[in-house]
Amino acid sequence: MHRPEETPSSSAAQTHARANQFLLLRQRRFAPFFWTQFSGAVNDNLLKFAFTVMVTYQLSVSWLPPAMAGLVIGALFILPFLLFSATSGQLADKYEKARMIRFVKNLEIAIMLVAVGGFVAGHVPALLLCTFLMGLHSTLFGPVKYAYLPQVLGERELTGGNGMVEMGTFAAILLGNLAGGLLVALPGMGHTAVAVACVAAALLGRAVAQFIPPAPATDPGLAINWNPFSETWRNLRLAHQSVVVFRSLLGISWMWFFGAVFLSQFPSLSKEVLHGNEQVASLLLLVFSVGIGTGSLLCERLSRRHVEIGLVPLGAIGMSVFAIDLYFALAQLPHAEIMGLGAFLAQGAHWRVLLDLALLSLFAGLYSVPMYALIQMRSLPTHRARIIAANNILNALFMIASSLIAGALLGAGCTVPQIFLFTGVANALVACGIFMLVPEYLLRFVAWVLSHCVYRFRVRGEENLPTTGAAILVCNHVSYVDAVLLMAASPRPICFLMDHRIFRVPVLGALFRLAKAIPVASQKEDPVTYEAAFERAAQVLRAGDLLAIFPEGGITHDGRLQEFKGGIMKILERARADGVQAPVIPMALSNLWGSYFSRIERGRAMVRPLRRGLHSRVGLNVGRPLAPHAVWPESLRAQVAELLAA
Repeated sequence: MHRPEETPSSSAAQTHARANQFLLLRQRRFAPFFWTQFSGAVNDNLLKFAFTVMVTYQLSVSWLPPAMAGLVIGALFILPFLLFSATSGQLADKYEKARMIRFVKNLEIAIMLVAVGGFVAGHVPALLLCTFLMGLHSTLFGPVKYAYLPQVLGERELTGGNGMVEMGTFAAILLGNLAGGLLVALPGMGHTAVAVACVAAALLGRAVAQFIPPAPATDPGLAINWNPFSETWRNLRLAHQSVVVFRSLLGISWMWFFGAVFLSQFPSLSKEVLHGNEQVASLLLLVFSVGIGTGSLLCERLSRRHVEIGLVPLGAIGMSVFAIDLYFALAQLPHAEIMGLGAFLAQGAHWRVLLDLALLSLFAGLYSVPMYALIQMRSLPTHRARIIAANNILNALFMIASSLIAGALLGAGCTVPQIFLFTGVANALVACGIFMLVPEYLLRFVAWVLSHCVYRFRVRGEENLPTTGAAILVCNHVSYVDAVLLMAASPRPICFLMDHRIFRVPVLGALFRLAKAIPVASQKEDPVTYEAAFERAAQVLRAGDLLAIFPEGGITHDGRLQEFKGGIMKILERARADGVQAPVIPMALSNLWGSYFSRIERGRAMVRPLRRGLHSRVGLNVGRPLAPHAVWPESLRAQVAELLAA
């Protein structure tokens, strides 16, 4: 079903079509928001970690032993996500988002003023209350954060914007933990220093939030349902209407499960397996955070600045490979005395551990950012924040489940490396399940590999590809992988109308069936298949989706552009009869003739691997949209021929 988008996204896409993700930090629509969320994440972790250190090392609290402090503080912070996410999602959809962000930052200042008394007086109950309230602060901010981005960023900026936010979040986590640990340990003034830092971060965040431009409410007439259970269930049912969105919610929650397993085991890993001190534990957190941030930032470059979910399988593969290799790297370490950072880094075996940790977190960044961008792009704008709020609840549940499962495995006698092995194998199984249930991920991955590894694929005129609404893509037919390359060029799914004979080709036929391509035969050869194909094509356009057709009717045998058949006119006639005004986008694949997948050897293809070497250059030229009433087979062929000659 076609989903309407807000006008700010479209204008942003046109105005800033060439701005990369770092240049967003110079623009008012993004920079104040980025630093606002960054300061909030720093404050969350500054408070939590300083409080944990204080209870563990500096205070003697009979009812909160040091061994339980971290668990209790973590649970109190997560609890508001379960209780209030459904309500916060509704508030984010109902009210103007910049106003909501400023309200949340005002709340943060009030919480930190209470925390001042708690830190100065060493009052643990007050700090436990502040921990819960900061969890509420994050619960309110989360849906606003992810619903704000697609309102101010265009489709080509969404992956980069999410990558910057993800990088900023993990950098803030690292900075908050380091600052909290260092400040609270200052002799004679640690508690006061933490209190001042918390208030200063809150005030700075509120000052920056004042510069966030307005982002209109997407559903101002919404009646708030204050029952969190019924509202959560309603939002999950709403998300389930789009299979891709719902499975992406589960995929993101699994990533939080995966990450929580590693983060929660870093202290034990450092002390009991790596035989390192607190500095080694901090190094593990640093490597993990840098890996996540690097992977998040790489997404924009690897996706050609589109929402590219083909990176998700790549990320899942890397997460499993390096989690499993981490087990083998740890299994080879001998027993040793507790060592400092210098002694730890002096041993070569430890560098393999750090490399595995860096790469599995890097691939986790590649895995998560496209999923967040997909949810933002494919969710109904009027319900986007509520769907994200439902995702936050799932994230919290998965993180709790990760703690329970890890605890059960430890209780059953498993070691930390064995838990990592279990998580890596489980990740592979979960990923396979998701990709089988939602083939679009797998298809986009195949398209990404083909366009990045097999060919050097360059797209010109990609701004002519519509980001919303029905359209008919018309392209020359040079090889057996033309459809896969068009998939790689388009940020949206494409339904292909293809010669039924191509479905008999091994592997490619299975791939096209997985993509739900529409087989078509000539009317004389198979009139039933012929009529069924055009009916399905009409359904695609009525749904507001993209339909692609190769009007030559078959793959060229000599590399030259063949005559266009009349099927395109039948599609346009059906569209007009249905009241659908679908523009026609002419396209031309260039330099594919002579490659492995084209018919160059006596009419056969795929007979000489590496015929032109690996990574040969091919291209796609996309022309300007044509009005349906101005399209004829002859004129359309001329347009494609002109694009081929460009």
